[in-house]
Amino acid sequence: MPLDKVLVRRKCALILDDLKDVERLSRVTRAAFLVGRDNQLIAERLLERIISRMIDINYHIVTQRDGVPPRDFYQSFTKLAELGVLSPPLANALAPAAGLRNRLAHEYVEIDQAKIYEALGDVLSQAPRFLEAVEAALGSEA
Repeated sequence: MPLDKVLVRRKCALILDDLKDVERLSRVTRAAFLVGRDNQLIAERLLERIISRMIDINYHIVTQRDGVPPRDFYQSFTKLAELGVLSPPLANALAPAAGLRNRLAHEYVEIDQAKIYEALGDVLSQAPRFLEAVEAALGSEA
């Protein structure tokens, strides 16, 4: 089955939309964020959505190019580096987001809101680079 570029680009567009809201939230001071439950809940949901969509994209590309899905969400990022879609430094920076996504989705432990605030900045710097790499990979597909 060929790579579904429409699906991947739709997910990329949804990530871009959510990044606009992350940008707005990132302008809230750390102190205000740590006492503002509404912003915390919004940030958690945005991060979960963005990371989940990135993982969906990863699985789609890896499965189509390699024939075998990654064994876990973390590997979905590192496998994209092996396939030449992401640079190894970017894949290594993004891969821990899989753990954050799992903590947010499954509530294994109490969420440290200071780390959520930091993750907003991380996603703002890393997600656009991820999207650019994915778009470049789509452009190279036959």
